[in-house]
Amino acid sequence: MTDNTWLNRWDERYGSEQFAYGTDPNHYLKEQLNKLSLGHILFPAEGEGRNAVFAATKGWNVSAFDISANGQKKAFQLAEQNHVNIDYQVGELSTLNYQKEQFDVIALIYAHFPASVKSSIHQTLNQYLRKGGFIIFEAFSKNHLEYIAKDEKVGGPKDIESLFSIDEIKADFPDYNIVELTETEIDLNEGLFHNGTGSVIRFVGQKM
Repeated sequence: MTDNTWLNRWDERYGSEQFAYGTDPNHYLKEQLNKLSLGHILFPAEGEGRNAVFAATKGWNVSAFDISANGQKKAFQLAEQNHVNIDYQVGELSTLNYQKEQFDVIALIYAHFPASVKSSIHQTLNQYLRKGGFIIFEAFSKNHLEYIAKDEKVGGPKDIESLFSIDEIKADFPDYNIVELTETEIDLNEGLFHNGTGSVIRFVGQKM
């Protein structure tokens, strides 16, 4: 079960009128989607919908979920402004009725789940991706803590267990051809909560 502190945190963050991470899509996601054929895509922990709505405007068949009803509300608002439809469910992954091999792409963009469940969520998501499908992943690395210490505005979790390493990604997604797997320093300018220089893991993998 999601603990209420976690849920309240995100409901509060997504409760204001402004979009916490802006309305533009993540750069890495945008770059990677341009290389792939259209199909069904899933956005876990999608928050206010900036990436899901972008994919929908490009012709993808979009599904998304998050634990925050406030996030869903903002995502539907953004979808309406962009004249697209997205299927956005509220709840934990274990309560949602996705099917095995339903998706052609799963996009994990700053999907920082609680440390105790993050690997099991990755393993469950893996079942929902068809063979030959792609994972697109960008999230903060374990070295990101040093960047937060210098500048909190860059955002991201402050506990090392919620952050990622290259070895963790390899362990969570073992049956993949690695197109790209790298730890890199990037400059973020995403809404109110991702501003400054940070350290991220980027991963594109094709399921074997």
